[in-house]
Formats: sequence, C-alpha cells, structure tokens
Amino acid sequence: MSTRCLHTLPRFTTRAAGAGGAGGPSARAALARTVASSVTTYRYENGRRYHAYKDGAYYQPNDDKQASAGTIEHHLWLLTLRDALFLAPLENPQRVLDVGTGTGLWAVDMADRYPAVEVIGTDLSPTQVPFAPPNVRFEIDDCCSEWTYPANSFDLIHVRGLVGSVANWPAFYAECMRHLQPGLGYLEQLEFDVRFESEPDDEADKALFDRLGDLFVEAGVRMEKSFKIAENMRARIEEAGFVDVVERRFMWPIGTWHADERLKEIGHWNMRNWENGMEGWILALLTRTLGWSYDDVQLYEARLLKALRERNVRVRHYV
Repeated sequence: MSTRCLHTLPRFTTRAAGAGGAGGPSARAALARTVASSVTTYRYENGRRYHAYKDGAYYQPNDDKQASAGTIEHHLWLLTLRDALFLAPLENPQRVLDVGTGTGLWAVDMADRYPAVEVIGTDLSPTQVPFAPPNVRFEIDDCCSEWTYPANSFDLIHVRGLVGSVANWPAFYAECMRHLQPGLGYLEQLEFDVRFESEPDDEADKALFDRLGDLFVEAGVRMEKSFKIAENMRARIEEAGFVDVVERRFMWPIGTWHADERLKEIGHWNMRNWENGMEGWILALLTRTLGWSYDDVQLYEARLLKALRERNVRVRHYV
C-alpha cells in the first residue's frame, strides 16, 4: 500500500491510497513521525538550507532568505496581473491545485478570495506560511512523479516558476490534462525567461548579463531540466492536447530606469527581488552543477548587482 505525506500546518499527516491504513493508530502515528523527520532533515550547503524530500531535485534554497524573495516575487506577479490571481476565464473555481506552491502565498490568497474553493498546494518543502484559511491545505509531493489525485478533479491547475525543475515536460502536461475537468478545466502557467535584454553603455556589462543567461541554460542542459521552458511551453502545452491556448508576455525591468510609472514600480520591486533572491537562484547551479567555488559565485553575484545599480545600465527580462 503506497502512502503520500501530507503537510497540513503545523503537523504532518499521511494519506493511504485506499481505505484505512497499515497497522493501528500507533503504527500510523509512528509512520507520520518518520515521514515528517525525513522531509525536515534538510541539506545545509554554503550557508544555505535546501529541501530534504527528493534531495537535489530542486536547485533553490528553502530558507527564510529565499522565502523573503518569494514574498517579493508574489507581489511582483500581483502587480503584473493587476491584482488578478489568474487570467483564465474561470468565474467560480471549485477545486484548485497549486503546483510548486513554495511559501503558499498564492494558495492562501486564492482561498481567501474564493471562500468556496478547495485549494491544494504542493511542494518538496514543508515551508508554507503558518497561517491559512480552512479551505487550503499543503502537501509534500513531487510534481514530477505520478499524480495520485482522482482524474478530472480540478478546474484550475496553477503553475508558477517551475523553470529548471522538470525533466519531462510532456509527462507533466499529460498529468495536468488527465486531472483537469474535460472541457471545463484550465491550466495556467507563469514562467521566467532566463535571457536578458540590456542596454548598457559598457559592452562588458552587456556581456555579463548575456553570460548569466548562458549559465542558466548550460546548467539546465547538464541537469536535464530545461531553463528554456518559457520559450516553448505554448508548443508543448498544445502538443499535450490543450486547446484555445492564450499566451501573454510581460516585461519586468530591473531597477527604476523605465519612464512608465507602472513599469518603474515593477522595476523597483524586481530590483529588490534580485537583491534578495539572486544568490539562491545561482548558488547551487554554479557550485553543484558547473563546478564553481563559493567565492567565485559571491564575486559574480556582486558584479551583477553592481552593474544593475549603475544608472546607465538598463536591464529587463520577460515573464
């Protein structure tokens, strides 16, 4: 009998596939404690904390510093979508799956905004916010494994920021298709393009950001988890059988250099996002995957941030 570990703050529980469970209440409680321990025995590396469940499957830390960056990122998405939580033409969602929920802020906002909806947020780490309305629950799960939910059970699957995290995108989209209500459900995916457009006066600064995009792509090739999904996810989604696919592209400046006031605000928060989050984005990729030293990563990060703070450097990327 297989089990899945659920995380419903503030404690872990387990769910068996089928009725009942192995052994009596004491045995199930012992199993729950064992599973809880296994997903919180974190990896500590270069001063940062990383997930334990499926150790090494995801490249970003799960510590408080990265959670702070995730909060800023969530705010950036709300600014970008003009406070909408999704753009799909869905008026009354009933059952929603948030894949890679992270700190769970989107799932909590969704549950608050739609009190009748049931929201499930999944992640490799049990690091969700310690407050949640009763219509949201968090589960420790790997979205790259076979899903165990009933088929046709969701009317919205929300995916955000899985770039560099999935080895088999066709299989992932097939799971999404299988678990959405036929003809009624929507998949909404938001990703980051890791190629950067820059207009610095100094060619060396331009090369610095061009190289960053190249490093992301190279690390993804070595891990066999593409960082180029933003470029081709529409084609892959359509290949999976989805219809009426709508793609929208948004610009995120880095810094307050843009003349448009709304983009200037987005750029302000994106600069804070880079300052808080960049080390976590690149540290494991460059050390584990590409063989850099910790000191080399710190030097490279400092050069990137110095360039971004220069007024003559105008860098942007797209989501």
